[in-house]
Amino acid sequence: MDPQGSPAPSLNPRKSLRRLLWTALKVLVSTGLLSIVIEKTGFAKILSTLGGISIPLFLTSGALYTFSLYISSIRWRLLLPGGFTLGRLFSLYLIGSFFNTLLPGIIGGDAVKAYYLYKDTGKGTPAVASVFMDRYIGFAALMCVGTAAFPFSFHYFKGSPIEWLFPLIVLLFVLGSIPAYALRAGRRFRFIAEVYEYFDSYVIKRGTIAKTFSLSMFVQIINIVSVYLLIIGLDIDLPFLPLLIFIPIITTISTIPISISGLGVREASFILLFHFLGVGPVQATAISFAWFLTIATGSLPGLIAYLRHPSTNRPVSRPF
Repeated sequence: MDPQGSPAPSLNPRKSLRRLLWTALKVLVSTGLLSIVIEKTGFAKILSTLGGISIPLFLTSGALYTFSLYISSIRWRLLLPGGFTLGRLFSLYLIGSFFNTLLPGIIGGDAVKAYYLYKDTGKGTPAVASVFMDRYIGFAALMCVGTAAFPFSFHYFKGSPIEWLFPLIVLLFVLGSIPAYALRAGRRFRFIAEVYEYFDSYVIKRGTIAKTFSLSMFVQIINIVSVYLLIIGLDIDLPFLPLLIFIPIITTISTIPISISGLGVREASFILLFHFLGVGPVQATAISFAWFLTIATGSLPGLIAYLRHPSTNRPVSRPF
């Protein structure tokens, strides 16, 4: 038993080995793709391009990312019972972003947020369900941004091999949602059944869902504007409209858990997609690196929030 009265987690050698192997595979994917990208572009050329970026625009982009986390914490608060301060949830969002970006492979940012929320409440279902629902609504908003822009941006990649890539992503998202919500997959398990009950309690609150979705749309637009500021800061001439399609695609591909923080996968995606806008591999890679650096910069306050977080928590009422 741990000091809080909950069973201490047992070490499972097989599980630890699988986790280690999976992390090693992600490192291999990231380093392999980055090696190919750098070999194709030349690291010195990328650094030279990055060296010419406008510092004010770079810092503004990083500040916008942090601001998007603040708006996301407002959205998360709407998906939780009363009693959670906005400052507390913003702190957890910063910590989650820090783990996702600067400590990849150790533990996912969403898992960190759910864990700390559970330690505060002693209730596993709201912790996990709210984090998942927050992420799901955010991704749904990202798909809606791209879908709304698709008819106006289609001419940028019409006739190319990727012209129907975004509709395919949207289709897969919809099809993936069917077993989770319509068919209630896994509802025979107690915890999953409780998660569905949590979802149902919020689905009927149309006002809440509308507010969270609106905030999600705002967050996605902020992030796309952040990338556009970096493009301007790098003195690259690009229209804004296709970013409303390309950034959702890149974000979706980069979040597939096959790499470390999306490194390598994100850069390869930038090169592939921005090629159709007449952007060379060096400039596309520089945009991708600049975006990662702004996210890392915007995530640094998460380290302070993590160090200030209390090391002990009040007793919980039931195990996670």
